[in-house]
Amino acid sequence: MKKNARIWFNRWFSVAYHYMNHIKNNSDGLEVELYGTHPDPKHMSLQACNHVEVEPQLDGYEYVEFCLDFCRRHQIDVFVPRLNMFHIAKHIALFEEIGTRVIVCQDVDLLEKLMDKDLFYQSVKPTGIMVVPDYHIVRNANQFKEAYEDLVNKGHKVCFKPTNLEGGLGFRIIDNERNELQDMFGAINKYLSFEEAYRILSGVEEFNDLMVMELLDGFEFSIDCLSDPAGKLLAAVPRRKAGGRLRSMENIPELLDIAQKVADTYKIPYIFNVQMKYKDGVPKLLEINPRMSGGLHVTCLTGINFPYLAVKMALGGHVELQNPQYDIIGSHVEMPMLMKDFHLKNKVLMHENL
Repeated sequence: MKKNARIWFNRWFSVAYHYMNHIKNNSDGLEVELYGTHPDPKHMSLQACNHVEVEPQLDGYEYVEFCLDFCRRHQIDVFVPRLNMFHIAKHIALFEEIGTRVIVCQDVDLLEKLMDKDLFYQSVKPTGIMVVPDYHIVRNANQFKEAYEDLVNKGHKVCFKPTNLEGGLGFRIIDNERNELQDMFGAINKYLSFEEAYRILSGVEEFNDLMVMELLDGFEFSIDCLSDPAGKLLAAVPRRKAGGRLRSMENIPELLDIAQKVADTYKIPYIFNVQMKYKDGVPKLLEINPRMSGGLHVTCLTGINFPYLAVKMALGGHVELQNPQYDIIGSHVEMPMLMKDFHLKNKVLMHENL
């Protein structure tokens, strides 16, 4: 394996700052130069980088061309994309031709399903590897009403979310016992009544696909998984919120079994995250993210440097089966820091964006 490497993160979440520092602070002594791009040159993730450029607002193959040019110009060894993973994966051979390894799932059919919850849920059902919640996909207010009534008649509380958004964006819970006046003067929340939701959705003839599903009211677990480039599972750590900022990393055999089945079925390389939530003692699927999760830096407290080990394998290094330290509690605190003074081009753009 190389003694030094150039690694590029394109537009990521702020927590990529932690991923980058994990890669820097590796146990093998690999020297890394970190490159970062983002439309916002003040973005927090860029503070861990050695080199920064402003990322253009492009999509599809135009964005792939930007990525290829960036990799050529900077002789990037490992590219860790989040934005536009699907388009990058479709053209993975072009990156390999210029000597850049990409930490991404190369199964574009699977990636397409993972980006649309309905497609993925439909593909999971025949496998039997996970329980899928009861749900409907709706595109207008009348379909929403029918879906809501069907789920209520089955004894479920109901929630809904757009099928193509990440994290908690657009997630709402239907609660018909809410007090509107109290809500107005209280904290902003994710609850609303059926009548409110129906009225809002009736304001348009049709909207983007909305998943209306049973509300899962038990513990939610994010299972952070590490696998080799062929998809063999090397580590899995179930993580859940344990009150406030506390996070608990737990040894739960049924969740570890699900992680193993997901790895065996889908062969997702490097790092992926399985989100499950319990109802009546049964873990049910929320989604699978074929990338590093937002809480992965906390999971690294189990003794596994997930980001670095993924980079190590991308560079051709061998990684053994890992032994996480389970049943531990982790958390985090804010720390003040001076922002790096990047080159003049970025400083000018920073002032323009204020």
